[in-house]
Amino acid sequence: MVDISRRTMLSTTAAGAAAALTLRGASPAAAQAAPTPAEVNGHDPIPLTWLEGGAPAEVTGGTTWGVPWPRGAFAPGQQFTLTTEAGTQVPVQSWPIGYWPDGSVKWTAHAISGAEPRAGSYRLGAGTAARPAAPVVVKTDGGQVTVDTGVITVAFVRSGEHVVESITRGTTVIAKDGRLVASRQDKPEEPGKSESFTSHVSSVHVEQAGPVRAVVRVEGRHKKGRREWLPFTVRCYLYAGSDAVRVVHTFVYDGNENKDFINGLGVRFAVPMRGEPHDRHVRFAGEGDGVLSEAVRGITGLRRDPGQAVRQAQYQGKATPDPATWDQRVTTRLQWIPSWGDYRLSQLTAHGFEIHKRTGPGHSWIRVDGGRRASGLAYVGGPTGGLAFGMRNFWQLHPTELEITGAATGEAQATVWLWSPRAGAMDLRFYHDGMGQDTYPEQLDALEITYEDYEPGFGTPYGVARTTELTFWALAATPDARRFAALAAANATPPLLTSPPRHNHAAGVFGSWSPADRSVPAKAALEDKLDLMHKYHREQVDQRSWYGFWDYGDIMHSYDGDRHVWRYDVGGYAWDNSELSTDLWLWYHYLRTGDAKAFRFAEAMTRHTSEVDMYHLGRWRGLGTRHGILHWADSAKQVRISNAGYKRFYYFLTADERIGDVMHDLVDSDRTFLVLDPGRKINGGEPFDPDPKALGVGQTTDWGSLAMAWLAEWERGGDPIARTKLINGATTIAALPNGWVQAGVTYNLADGRFNPMTEKSVSVGSLSSVFGLIEVMTELIGLIDDQAVKAKWLEFCRLYNATKAEQKEVTGADWGNLNLRQAYSRATAYAARQLGDQALAERAWQELRTGHAGYPDNHPFGSRRVEGPAVLNPVDEADLSTNASAQFGLAAFQCLALVGEHI
Repeated sequence: MVDISRRTMLSTTAAGAAAALTLRGASPAAAQAAPTPAEVNGHDPIPLTWLEGGAPAEVTGGTTWGVPWPRGAFAPGQQFTLTTEAGTQVPVQSWPIGYWPDGSVKWTAHAISGAEPRAGSYRLGAGTAARPAAPVVVKTDGGQVTVDTGVITVAFVRSGEHVVESITRGTTVIAKDGRLVASRQDKPEEPGKSESFTSHVSSVHVEQAGPVRAVVRVEGRHKKGRREWLPFTVRCYLYAGSDAVRVVHTFVYDGNENKDFINGLGVRFAVPMRGEPHDRHVRFAGEGDGVLSEAVRGITGLRRDPGQAVRQAQYQGKATPDPATWDQRVTTRLQWIPSWGDYRLSQLTAHGFEIHKRTGPGHSWIRVDGGRRASGLAYVGGPTGGLAFGMRNFWQLHPTELEITGAATGEAQATVWLWSPRAGAMDLRFYHDGMGQDTYPEQLDALEITYEDYEPGFGTPYGVARTTELTFWALAATPDARRFAALAAANATPPLLTSPPRHNHAAGVFGSWSPADRSVPAKAALEDKLDLMHKYHREQVDQRSWYGFWDYGDIMHSYDGDRHVWRYDVGGYAWDNSELSTDLWLWYHYLRTGDAKAFRFAEAMTRHTSEVDMYHLGRWRGLGTRHGILHWADSAKQVRISNAGYKRFYYFLTADERIGDVMHDLVDSDRTFLVLDPGRKINGGEPFDPDPKALGVGQTTDWGSLAMAWLAEWERGGDPIARTKLINGATTIAALPNGWVQAGVTYNLADGRFNPMTEKSVSVGSLSSVFGLIEVMTELIGLIDDQAVKAKWLEFCRLYNATKAEQKEVTGADWGNLNLRQAYSRATAYAARQLGDQALAERAWQELRTGHAGYPDNHPFGSRRVEGPAVLNPVDEADLSTNASAQFGLAAFQCLALVGEHI
């Protein structure tokens, strides 16, 4: 790979970029001045509500959310105040996470502690923030970092096996020796050689230090002996006055899928046990409000009764009275009552969990109970304190497990298994042997039948990742059943504060969209179709059981009406992997409606597609994988799938640092064109000898995906190369004779410019703008002041669905028989709005209603029920496909926003 520094090139290329374009300013990272107080207009306070409504009983330590602001409203140093609906100030920590080109704040993040009284709604506005009574205190002393929330103190060490050294409440150590555990075997079906690994910390960084919220990032690898693998990043979030530690755990698979079969992956703490076994308690959350309440040594249901007060105390998790006050027929025989020191709740599928317990190693497990879908929280401890530990999306990300061992001894082990040892080995191998597809012609021929782009050696999971959210509560005593159920609910669905759709729209973020509008019958009818379509795809997740460690969050691509199933086993028709911008559709649907179910649907997809569907290590780092039976199976590795634009929504709405990491890593994804030739099969497999000054980067699908990463980095105030390449790319494409449809273009990796051409030629495909190009250009034109870029883009938008004669008149040739014309109705709508052209506006609506390669106006959006014996389980099916739905949704959203008055 050619090594080109993206920083050293600035001295030779940035000056040219600046001369080519006059900006309305730039982010602080671009070394331009922030607005002066006279230039800041301010903004009235805005309402905030909880995503799921009401005031939650518990939160996972605290909550953090993002809010957009109009250009010029606030300077970067602006303080904010938060008040409840009753006018009470709530301590809040605020910081900017996005900037407008003039340096004013575009997005702010805010954090409050769950220890504060919660209200159903709040108001956020400019002002001096209230400080918590006991702010978070972070101390760094040599090799140790400690975070004191005022209730608990959490210690981290910069090296060794412990990700968290200890969690102390007052003077009581609630948990210690927090570490990651993993195990592998060298054969998939039956245990062969097996090895166990534990975390090895390489670095600890304090990312935030209060006063309301502290964030500590721990990085390292899993290690045994001389082998280190499975790199991890663990972020711990702590809030003032809270006894919770929220953990975001990410690991990357960097093994050999033919030899390294993971058969256990977890997070483990040691929990000191105090008191007699009958004063030690175990709790498991079941489905809904269900709670299993047990003691290590039970004294209920015995042949002899210790007394009602004793029995009730144990069941409620309280200290039992002095045994001297019990019925002595029980007191003198306590030694004969078994102590059940080991428990486990195993959720091996999305449809059932089982709880077992035993007295200790070497003895049999007995079945306790079972259920359908556990909330994912357990507790071990007693009246003097204990640890509640859990995992979000517990049943959705099966096979999972919560395990307690040694509770009858002086120290229990509490483990959250992200991959349960009871599930068998994780098998990530390719699903077939190649079937003789040894040459490019054979692979292209096979593509014609299964739609899978296969190539030997490309279907590897090396470099894919998974992120899991966990919560640990260091409790002062065993919680009663009601509070434990509330903790379980918060763990399963962490409460989130949100700003309303109308404010978000008025702030001018995310391009062309508008809040849902049923003000006239035609709009109401279209909104109903959009809701039905979204509801159908969302509910298919549960009906089709699209769950599991590597699968949850994605949905399927196409349907097989003969079998009444989605084409889960047919090549490129299986998992969608962001094809045709499904992620964008789901996020815009949430922005328009503010619907909690829509947010959670999009959130799960973002977590999945940003980790599983793209590479974070190895030769294809920064690339995503085209849709297929396995998320990494297809040989088409592309920036259109790893697209940062699909992740921006979640980052700015939640300030999630992990998603921020992923977007930042994509700033250099244009370097992947040095490693892999996307057109290698089409050009006959000619030797790949890339020229960094003339790479085959397309100015539509490719550049649009790269541009989203640069836009995100620029607005976050990050590496200035992002702004440079974004601007250089747009201006040099606009300078091409035919702009975004010019054929034969080449790209300069050093500065992001497309090389000049003088002769008109045409090359355009239907996929050119359906992976975020339309959306990124809408935003970019609103951020920069370049009439040439605007004019050339409007030319593209006007001509895509125009007549061949119109295309030929402008570009010298017609554009062929283009597909996806319904999808491009939004391009027509954009041109109509910018040009003030009513005829174009009417054309846009006609294109949407005609439904070419999508859904015509008379398309049925309702579903029909199919039951056994035609299917395994009762399901709903509709005449809808994921790609058509995504593009219809995006087109309808933008037509409503841009030319809605012409409906």
